[in-house]
Amino acid sequence: MCILFKLVLLYLWVHWVNKGSDFVTGGSGNVTSGTVFVNGTASIGKTDDNFICATLDWWPHNKCDYGTCSWERASLLNLDLSNPILLNAIKAFSSLKIRMGGTLQDKVIYETKDDKSPCASFVKNSSEMFGFSKVCLPMSRWDQLNVFFKKAGAMVVFGLNALSGKTKRSDGSATGAWNSSNTESLIRYTVNKGYSIHGWELGNELCGTGVGAKVAPDQYASDVKSLENIVQNIYRGFEVKPLVIAPGGFIDTNWFAQLIQRTPKSLQVVTQHIYNLGPGNDNQLINNILDPSYLDGGAQPFRDLEAILKNSATPAVAWVGEAGGAYNSGQNLVTNSFVNAFWYLDQLGMASSYDTKTYCRQTLIGGNYGLLNTATFVPNPDYYGSLLWHRLMGSNVLSTSFSGTTGVRAYAHCSKQSRQKENKLPE
Repeated sequence: MCILFKLVLLYLWVHWVNKGSDFVTGGSGNVTSGTVFVNGTASIGKTDDNFICATLDWWPHNKCDYGTCSWERASLLNLDLSNPILLNAIKAFSSLKIRMGGTLQDKVIYETKDDKSPCASFVKNSSEMFGFSKVCLPMSRWDQLNVFFKKAGAMVVFGLNALSGKTKRSDGSATGAWNSSNTESLIRYTVNKGYSIHGWELGNELCGTGVGAKVAPDQYASDVKSLENIVQNIYRGFEVKPLVIAPGGFIDTNWFAQLIQRTPKSLQVVTQHIYNLGPGNDNQLINNILDPSYLDGGAQPFRDLEAILKNSATPAVAWVGEAGGAYNSGQNLVTNSFVNAFWYLDQLGMASSYDTKTYCRQTLIGGNYGLLNTATFVPNPDYYGSLLWHRLMGSNVLSTSFSGTTGVRAYAHCSKQSRQKENKLPE
């Protein structure tokens, strides 16, 4: 296989208008030339200042894919929060968004003061959805997580169990109204403890045909409205309230359009998930990452969601709530290596150009696609790519094109305002 960097990711930080620039690259005697054109007269999109986001998942150590168990102690329930590399890795961003959630979140219940028995842990059970039993989040662990994230300066988004109270039918449909009592208890506890939550996200991959289960858009809209009512009630008097976020799944244009149409005042953020590289055991994974025509297909979900939002009356914005590229925990030595940057950085540029406000990488740590090594916590190559993006790329996205070859990617943003002080890199 020839790896000659035929795909070049070129990021420009510009202050000038309508600037053209010649670009030449080559290797092994081959030369490619072309012109980059950046239209600086107006932005085509605007990201959040904290565009970069990373996830933490629930998967226990015995979550295995294709005969490999890659999660170790990276679960929300047992991640070592005392590790200094982990703390510094988050602090280096100065307000990194952290989305806590994932496949098992719709099987999590939250401990309450009335519980008389200890919280249960995940137990492997092939007869259960996703192969694991339900689990309980102890409030002592919730305390530890919130104290840690405050110390790290993170902006916390928490994924809520949207299947509580529902009945799952043989076709995978989960019917009935959402039982919000356990969620309300968690949110009240959180507010009483003074913990800061940037957003509450309802459900994980229950939209469209669903993954494990599915909820109809009209019922999901009703459930989102219930969450919005809870947030408005419990946070009454707060100048800034947490965002209400949903649905956290793969885009189905008809389903998403119906949800957004039914929640014009309740939903502030619409989240979609991206795993466009296919399964983690695909032996063509590196070829796909380095194939510009394959990567071009990654634009469609961004294009679809942007169009739905523009054609609706909602003020809601688009986020990527979870993106690991290759599903089922990624592939060791690929999705946690340098080559993955050709997919990841292209995704960041592409998502921004379609007015996506935040992009959450699966994961900060855990699986074979973490920004940090699951065993040692040492940063993987994509960690540095995400940190560079955070520090250099401003929120205003500029129209950018490259003429000369389809094998060169060019994205441009206005530069980020320099900071007086940046936190040091993790060590």
